[in-house]
Amino acid sequence: MNAPTRRVDAHDKVTGTVRYGADLTSPNLAHAVFAVSTVGKGRVVNIDTAAAEAVPGVLMVLTRVDASELGSPGFVMGGGYGFQSLQPLLDDRIAYRGQPIALVVADTLIAATEAANLVRADYEVEPIAVGLDAEAAETLVQQEAIPLPFLADIVMGDADAAFAESPVRIEATYDLPQQHQVPMELIGGVVGWRGETLVVHEGTQNAGALRGGLARQLGLDPARIEIISPYTGGGFGQKNSLQPHVGPLALAARRLGRPIKFVMPRTQTFHQASFRPASRHRVRLGADETGRLLAAVHEVDQQTSRHDLFPAIYTEITSRLYGIEHFRGRQRLIRTDVQTPGFMRAPFEHPAAFAFESAVDEVAYALGQDPVALRLANDADVDPVTGQPFSSRHLAECLRRGADMFGWAGRTPEPGSMRGADGTQVGWGVASGAYPASVAPAVARLSAAADGKVTVGVDGHEMGQGIRTAIVRLVSEDLSIAAEDVIVYVGDTRVAPQHLTAGSWGTATALQAVHAALRDLRKRLDVADSDPVDVEAAVAATGQAAVDVEATTVAPGQPPEIIEQSRAGLVAFAGPVYPGFTAFSFIAHFAEVRIEPTTRRIRVPRVVSVVDCGRVASPVTAVSQVRGAVVWGIGGALRERSEVDPRYGGFANATMEEYPIPVNADIGEVEVGFVDEPDPLLNPVGVKGLGEVSMVGVAAAIANAVFHATGRRHRRLPIRIEDVL
Repeated sequence: MNAPTRRVDAHDKVTGTVRYGADLTSPNLAHAVFAVSTVGKGRVVNIDTAAAEAVPGVLMVLTRVDASELGSPGFVMGGGYGFQSLQPLLDDRIAYRGQPIALVVADTLIAATEAANLVRADYEVEPIAVGLDAEAAETLVQQEAIPLPFLADIVMGDADAAFAESPVRIEATYDLPQQHQVPMELIGGVVGWRGETLVVHEGTQNAGALRGGLARQLGLDPARIEIISPYTGGGFGQKNSLQPHVGPLALAARRLGRPIKFVMPRTQTFHQASFRPASRHRVRLGADETGRLLAAVHEVDQQTSRHDLFPAIYTEITSRLYGIEHFRGRQRLIRTDVQTPGFMRAPFEHPAAFAFESAVDEVAYALGQDPVALRLANDADVDPVTGQPFSSRHLAECLRRGADMFGWAGRTPEPGSMRGADGTQVGWGVASGAYPASVAPAVARLSAAADGKVTVGVDGHEMGQGIRTAIVRLVSEDLSIAAEDVIVYVGDTRVAPQHLTAGSWGTATALQAVHAALRDLRKRLDVADSDPVDVEAAVAATGQAAVDVEATTVAPGQPPEIIEQSRAGLVAFAGPVYPGFTAFSFIAHFAEVRIEPTTRRIRVPRVVSVVDCGRVASPVTAVSQVRGAVVWGIGGALRERSEVDPRYGGFANATMEEYPIPVNADIGEVEVGFVDEPDPLLNPVGVKGLGEVSMVGVAAAIANAVFHATGRRHRRLPIRIEDVL
């Protein structure tokens, strides 16, 4: 078999051959560090940089940039490019604790760090609001504040009346905290100029936004900007747009005539980058005596910043998990004094599934029914919201197969009925999950050379998810050539526009474009559409040194001109609703928890997850994706919470020592299964998203298992030892 059975870049990664954005070095490289605000809101009335400027090796202390030199990038979810619209250093206003107030550039990182710590500022302080219940927080109804059709409340039938008439009613409120992505690679890179061309090496999920955003901020022709990001050491939503440091670095590098390296300290990533916002979910479920779900109401309050409205999209999946005729969603935004929140793996779906699937479990126990059987009985035949068919839906198969793999039939239903020999409480829980199957425009360029090698340049970013392996596998299988003969370039604006890779559309988007380019390449080589290809001989027969093709693809129903939006670096994805069908990926998680009788420590010795993600594009990376998501789900359920300081703003546990995440000892066996049924309606390759759906429902399965072990419901995450004492 020609297709790779392991990650094609695994050896380079583990041996340190791969170079990330901040790994670039040069003899005249300068280093930059931010000095940041120590107050949560107000304005800077005086800033003293004398001590910082006196540090040997300091080249520049930049405290203010004129708006004519550097504009706002705009908010990525509002037709812009930045993770937030606020660009620090443009005025004296402080919107959140940790906001940059000065950029220090020096010959060495040590000098820059020392100088940044010597910058002093006086502030005019204003009262702050950092929580959903803060007195000064401002509440907005989303569909009124952002009147866009895809952000409107989802309403089907009369859910309130149907709930009131339901024989069985569950009503509960679920609270989820702020959380932060903590990828291994910190935010940063190297910014410099090559003549009149701005060159940025940075780990990002969205090289196109960096290019388009810098063009807007600096008034440059995008053709004079190169963004190079062949590898990103983890993104998870944190690196999905232009970061506020890049623009000021570009100005500083131009003034100094030197490239500048910037690597944001871990503590600053908690205050200067996006994060998962706090959310509160009020769920009401009504059912009849047989367990048929009659009505659902899902009302959500979500945190946002004062300067941007980060949209809430929680009810998109809860309205479709089951075939519920009457549904009402309502989403509100709570303005607080923080940097703009953003997307963190399964951004809305993880909290939504925790709330909704916990409530579904409560219905099952209220009726004395098996939680798996109740879910199966309420499976949806068509999209309840639009009435359209699903492109594919194998959630029932995920539940059945997962129950069999887990040994669910051995469960005793009564809470607290399962115990280990030492008195450990044992609980088994289940939850379903879904995630929209989206696709974005893409450009793929293929070059077949006389030596038999095929080079691919395509929209996409390698963030550890294995997109290179999936692309190599597709090309290798299609042409029947060795994986070693396929060379892939992603994350580089010199080879393709580089639309945002996020939302689980990266693989589906890139593979669709590569598949189209392969069809064109076969025509140019004058070979059959499906037979093995001797690339070296086929190229030689053309009399050329290489045969080049380019293919442009869009999502079903998108107009061809949408590619220009993508070329500009703006978000241009489509889904989950397409003309004639609706597309989602689905998953079922089964979790076992064990609660020690004395310490009350909660362990998760095993999890079984079965996924419907269409065709599995790369089995080795797919299994890794799911296992990693389950680990994160365990963290979200039992560990992770960003603690806010209501007095001064900011986050109090902004270090890896104090922001607890799971470690090896916390993780037991994670068994993964796939339905592996291609979805031909979504794209010719038949793939749906995997990276995000893998985390959806993990926390709910664990929380439901904790209830089964103890008989006590937990409606706030994380569930900690004190909660089960």
